[in-house]
Amino acid sequence: MSEDIHHECGVAALYWMDKPVGKGGSVSGQVSNRDVAPLMPGLLLDIQNRGQLAAGITSYMPERAQILDTYKKVGTVSEAFRMSHPAKYAAIIKEYAGRAMIGHTRYATCGQDDVRHAQPFERHHGRLWKWFAFAFNGNLANYTQLRDRLLAKNYYHFTLDTDTEMIMHALSYRLRGDSPPDLVKVMASLARSFDGAYNMVFQDAMGRMVVARDPLGIRPMSWAVQGKLLAAASESVALANMGFKSKNIKSLEPGTMILVEDGKMRIERFAKKRTPARCFFEWVYFANVGSTIDEAGVYTGRANSGRVLAEMEDQGVQRDSVVVPVPDTAKAAADAYSFAMGIPCVEGLIRNRYVGRTFINSGATRSRSVRSKYTPLRSVLNKKRVFLVEDSIVRSTTLRSLAHQIRKRGGAKEIHVRVACPPIISPCFYGIDMSTLGELFAPPYFDKKYKGTPDQESLDKMAAELGVDSLRYLPAPQLGPCLGVDADSICTGCVTGKYPTECGRKLITQARKNYRAGRSGRTYE
Repeated sequence: MSEDIHHECGVAALYWMDKPVGKGGSVSGQVSNRDVAPLMPGLLLDIQNRGQLAAGITSYMPERAQILDTYKKVGTVSEAFRMSHPAKYAAIIKEYAGRAMIGHTRYATCGQDDVRHAQPFERHHGRLWKWFAFAFNGNLANYTQLRDRLLAKNYYHFTLDTDTEMIMHALSYRLRGDSPPDLVKVMASLARSFDGAYNMVFQDAMGRMVVARDPLGIRPMSWAVQGKLLAAASESVALANMGFKSKNIKSLEPGTMILVEDGKMRIERFAKKRTPARCFFEWVYFANVGSTIDEAGVYTGRANSGRVLAEMEDQGVQRDSVVVPVPDTAKAAADAYSFAMGIPCVEGLIRNRYVGRTFINSGATRSRSVRSKYTPLRSVLNKKRVFLVEDSIVRSTTLRSLAHQIRKRGGAKEIHVRVACPPIISPCFYGIDMSTLGELFAPPYFDKKYKGTPDQESLDKMAAELGVDSLRYLPAPQLGPCLGVDADSICTGCVTGKYPTECGRKLITQARKNYRAGRSGRTYE
């Protein structure tokens, strides 16, 4: 994507259990002395695409005084764990050794970019079941209501004003009492209160662990067990790279949780089965192209979108035509589009992988960052009709700059943008940092009659605004068929304005009021 948007975060968990589960041998890279710590940094690196602002872990080791111990730093996984300094990295791994561990990589959909907001969050307590740590992936759409309800009670106080802190308070309240509560009932109670996306990894000082996926399955969660090792992560590819056999890697069903207790694991349902509302943006952009989400491959979904764009194509193919993907997430769609059209797919844009994410900057600095991030190759683009394939357009700021560079620096004579995603016409309230209508490119071009397939007049106006010769999007009705999933099982709120939860529906009403009144700021606030 030329225009990076905030991911919602990634979570991971490891547990070395007392006895092997089933058959199939052990995962490569044996755990020594029941210590899973050496495995976690690699697991987090494989979900680094989901969060680059901070990384952290909490380990469980009953033999030490600090039974739960948390380490977290601002920066990438490599930076946080000092992986370029072998001695310092080894010291961290040794200090935070444990037979169980949870981990997190963070992007800030809310909260500041400092270590206080990094996860996991740990709560100390003298009672072992009240001493816990957790990390989560997603966004609570009803955070404001939950916060205000707590603050209305005596002597409650928020220090960070984030949904992570809200979950901390909610867990603490449900773990009260003079005996350890049933964690399935704890998660069931949370499910009755929470609205939104909240995949969670949790462990307490009793050695219990929970890996849970919210009832709608908005965000993906994969897990595997082989021998004595249980692993879970936001990306299936992370488990495959760890050495788990493909037959052992599964998607956790929405509304279910993995519970490890007394060194043994089981799967429990904590919420009634509902029609899922999986975020289609996971397939389009967020997830690693090598991952599988609920048995549907990310690469396949992107390639199918490219083929559909080719079937829709109304521009004639000429000898000077080339297909250029915007690195990297549009590559699969571009390759499929190119093959179907019979047009060569070329690397007309070279991405500098050592330039930071462009969304971190704002205003005029973002345009300068884009110029550093992408280099148009004049030898490839000069005097060509360029079919520029992009995975999505959210705010359009960087795509405009990119199109200008391709024409000015690259020498392209025509630019035809093809987007493997429908127009983003509405905010996301479930973990993607685009929470207002005013920040989006597409809404001004569509009225209430829009049903998911853009009309030609709107496309022409949008193309003129972007400074390109033509613009085509994947129609919203094609999302389900392209991804290979039931269309009713995906959340399409940001491309249809129809949301799967009550709070989401309330928030879009408020977002529209704010937009008409010219008010800026997050819709939640």
